Formats: sequence, C-alpha cells, structure tokens
Amino acid sequence: MTRKSVGYFEGTDSKLLTHIIMNGYDTIPISNGLDHHGQSVAQLNSRTRHDLLVGYLHKIMAQEDDELQSGDIFHICKTYDIPLLLEVPRHLHEQARKLIPDAPELVELLDPSETLDRALELLA
Repeated sequence: MTRKSVGYFEGTDSKLLTHIIMNGYDTIPISNGLDHHGQSVAQLNSRTRHDLLVGYLHKIMAQEDDELQSGDIFHICKTYDIPLLLEVPRHLHEQARKLIPDAPELVELLDPSETLDRALELLA
C-alpha cells in the first residue's frame, strides 16, 4: 500500500514535517517555480499529485510577470483535488483573504498552531 504524501513549500516548519512523518505520511519538497526547492508545483498531475500541500502564504504569491501565479496553483489544486494549507497568523487572515480572493475551498488559511491537526485530519 502506498503511503500518502504531503508536498511542502520551502520554509515549512521542520517540527510540523517531523510530526507528519511520525504519523506515517511522506513529505516531499515542492517548488513554487522560483526557488527550485523540489518538483515544481506546476508539474503535478494525476500520477505525481500529493494528498496535501502545505506552505506559507508568501510562497504562492508571485510578482506580476512571474510565470506561475497563485491562480495557477489554485487551478492545480482544483484539478487534482489537492487541499492546500497556507500558514498565516490568525490576526492576518482577513488581510490574507483579500490577497487571494479567488482561492477555492480546497485552500485553507490556518494559524501555524492549527496546521498539524488539520493536516492529520485531511490525511486520515
């Protein structure tokens, strides 16, 4: 049986990733297309998809002329049914939602203290 996998953007908390591994899931680095941290999120498809993506909001925010925009990442999440957990301090959630008004329901803003519980819930 294949283990479920979590794709994580650069800078994701190492304690979070350790807890995810200790709960029986794999963690795989994912690139936003600029940082070359792992496989580019743009290359995810039905064969290479992950069960969950995790990262900080700034990792999906692009400059206007960058090739990969947050909307492209949202499209990938919708197409392959991949939840995306974005860590944003709770007091900044309202401002963050204004930055990504086109985020689908699969994209959740979470205070970092809530991310592990929500990730495990989604992976169960």
